[in-house]
Amino acid sequence: MRSAFLLLSCAVVLAAGCSRDANPAPEAKSAKPATDAVKTSRSNDESSYAEPGKVVISDLALDLAIDFDKKQIGGTATYKLDWKDKSATQLVLDTRALTISKVEGDDGKGNWTPLKYALAANDKIYGSKLTIETPARNANVQVTYNTSPEASGLQWLEPSMTEGKQLPFMFSQSQAIHARSWVPLQDTPSVRFTYTAHVTSRPDVMVLMSADNDPAAKRTGDYTFSMPNPIPSYLLAIAAGDLVFKPISARSGVWAEPTMVDKAAKEFEDTEKMIATTEALYGPYRWGRYDMLVLPPSFPFGGMENPRLTFATPTVIVGDKSLVSLIAHELAHSWSGNLVTNASWKDIWLNEGFTTYVQARITEALYGQEAAEMERQTDQVDLLNEVKDMSPADQALALPALTERDPDDALSNVAYVKGAWFLQFLEQRFGREVFDPFLRGWFNDHAFQSANTDQFVAYLKKNLLPKNPNAVTAAELDAWLNQPGIPTFATKAQSRGFSSVDTARIAWLGSNILPTAQVTSEWNTQQWVHFIAGLGPTLKPEQLKQLDDAYHFTGTANGEIAMRWYPLAVRSGYAEAQPAIAAFLERVGRRKLIMPIYEELVKTPEGLAFAQDTFAKARPGSNPITTASVEAVLAKAEGGK
Repeated sequence: MRSAFLLLSCAVVLAAGCSRDANPAPEAKSAKPATDAVKTSRSNDESSYAEPGKVVISDLALDLAIDFDKKQIGGTATYKLDWKDKSATQLVLDTRALTISKVEGDDGKGNWTPLKYALAANDKIYGSKLTIETPARNANVQVTYNTSPEASGLQWLEPSMTEGKQLPFMFSQSQAIHARSWVPLQDTPSVRFTYTAHVTSRPDVMVLMSADNDPAAKRTGDYTFSMPNPIPSYLLAIAAGDLVFKPISARSGVWAEPTMVDKAAKEFEDTEKMIATTEALYGPYRWGRYDMLVLPPSFPFGGMENPRLTFATPTVIVGDKSLVSLIAHELAHSWSGNLVTNASWKDIWLNEGFTTYVQARITEALYGQEAAEMERQTDQVDLLNEVKDMSPADQALALPALTERDPDDALSNVAYVKGAWFLQFLEQRFGREVFDPFLRGWFNDHAFQSANTDQFVAYLKKNLLPKNPNAVTAAELDAWLNQPGIPTFATKAQSRGFSSVDTARIAWLGSNILPTAQVTSEWNTQQWVHFIAGLGPTLKPEQLKQLDDAYHFTGTANGEIAMRWYPLAVRSGYAEAQPAIAAFLERVGRRKLIMPIYEELVKTPEGLAFAQDTFAKARPGSNPITTASVEAVLAKAEGGK
């Protein structure tokens, strides 16, 4: 995930920088997460102020109220603490733009007494360090707080910005380090905790969390939740809006706005088959239910693997299941990421690379080898193009320490595609009959734990490499994990289904004769994407019009096609596409789909002006994460101008 954070207003910074108890601790100075010798292992998280070597949160109890009018969440967070260092006397939490009104500790006798605390000045990446003085090493500490209306991890939508246009909508996005903007936490994936929540809201909206949502729940304005399995902070999630439920199976279903729920349930009807397929490969699904929440189009990502409640973009609901690999991906996170979690964001490939590999295995099992190979080839081609403009260090799977870097900005296709490519390389060298049990063992042996690359390599050397000592060399492992680019010995995916696409494209470019409908009627999304991707950097406007008249790319509801067609239209000066481009950018907030279009537009003065005007219209309904990404692109272009 790649984004820069919104600058906080002066008023918010001042409010967040004040201690408000009657006996405050001395004012804390602005601080960045420690980078000294204490934080040298790959498990240490440079993106958090927390000190889990001293104390960890083992359980979180939330009591919150959602205020749509003020665009705030407020209440209490109560922590059950496990003191690792018996000499420690402070609890350090991560916050961003939170107003802290009270901090108390349980004295062990049922009484809550005020604790001294200090909130440091805001850091534009990491937020504000909250230091709580706990000389008695309290077993339980409670913080009373409220969020800012500009919280980077929350989006508030007016009714007009929703599908049904009747009720407001609110949802969270906590990954990578946005949870700290709506709950004061040890906001690091190295710490896992169970949680409960009591949430009140206006009675006409349904509230859901990454927890035990009851499919039969009624709208009452008063809700309780429990997550009995320990999760990291980035998987803490909440949503509220005009939501109804439709079952898919006994343990899976869809939450969505009433006008969307039937379409979503039909598109995702293979979800139970996906769960069963993954269980057969990698062991039981350990989270109880697997439900999906379809969010408004402003959701900044394709999906978010919140346990028991995957958040999904409506842009994958296109009527033909051609994009449901996104659900396969988010489901796969139930093993790789949610069950076994990267201990810090510099090892994000342990989440996303493993998940992308498992996703392909699910796709292959349900939709065939060719469907999986098409997706692999498309991903690999995109990655090879992306790494051309990346620093060598960012091309390694095991990233260097993310000191003073936003972890959102450090995430790229390297983690997803190179990570999956590496695991496929291991599969090819050892065979599935050996590799599948190894991967299943990794998930089982590290279940509900956080891990780093060094731990995976140690597990690999102990449990896989001895199965065939000559299969993989140390130099090959190093090339995958620590060196830039894709190793020269990597086997590239090669889809047979793309051959007819290449033939048709070459024939059209040479003769202007389009392939017959008999040929193209069988093409799926991946084949159309491959067709457009091979058209070259520019075409003549009349060529684009010929394609448009035949295939109606302009105005398409398929975001995967739009994100490739519209940049080509911009580069080629195809003015007829401009109204549809504007409509797409104003409606869709998924960064993967819109950022290539903005990045192409800003390359010319005319395109920059168009982008500025379009974003001004889109901004009121834009997610804070998306807003930050677009603003960064516009600002860079404006500076260059």
